[in-house]
Amino acid sequence: MSWTHESYCDALGAEIGRFADVVRGVALDTPVPTCGDWTLAQLVEHTGIVERWAAEMVRRRSTERLDRSRLDVPVPERAGDLADWFAAGADEVVSSFRAADPGAPMWAWGADKHARFWARRMLHETTVHRADAELALGREPQIETRVAIDGIDELLDNLPHAAYFRPHVAELRGDGESIHLHGTDVDEQAAGEWTIHLRPGGFTWDHGHGKATVAVRGPAADLLLLLYRRRPPVAGRYEVFGDDAVLAAWLDHSAL
Repeated sequence: MSWTHESYCDALGAEIGRFADVVRGVALDTPVPTCGDWTLAQLVEHTGIVERWAAEMVRRRSTERLDRSRLDVPVPERAGDLADWFAAGADEVVSSFRAADPGAPMWAWGADKHARFWARRMLHETTVHRADAELALGREPQIETRVAIDGIDELLDNLPHAAYFRPHVAELRGDGESIHLHGTDVDEQAAGEWTIHLRPGGFTWDHGHGKATVAVRGPAADLLLLLYRRRPPVAGRYEVFGDDAVLAAWLDHSAL
């Protein structure tokens, strides 16, 4: 099934609920190793504020980036109330996205400068941060294959536009090297393979099979978490063939 604006909204609402369930009743002072020196409380607060910030921009059809620090987003003082606060954001955030004309032009930092950008972006933002919470708690993140596939597409679509807040992505270039990703749990071959081409002026990517400088095989969800540097490319979880220095350089400069 192909993605639509409505299906992104549906998936985001479900993902917000899953994230809230993960952090409900746990120790929110638990460190989150995949997010620097954050605790679970800081991770939940960050993700909830970003979602509400995106919803406010969509409500306004803002043609410029709103200063997130100036938005009045009430956050519970008690850490124990954060999970319910986060879950309550689903109605506010998703209803704002549903009410928007997905083709309405507005500010977005990525490739698609329309309201529809934000439902898709917040789905993958929330999914990866839910995985951060689960990893911090010693749990194995479960990400639907179709969500993971679209998350990889979305990341590769938007990375070239991220240099304004992640300058290191400007270093994603090369002299003709390539990286091939193969989702081993994807039935439709074309959808589950990605080839990244590194050129002096930047990178391009496409779906397809072919010989590459380095290739990585693994389930789509694991490939998504690899690209977000939530998992290292270790044997046993991934199969890596070829020049792993090219993969390491990509991972060093592509993390958002």
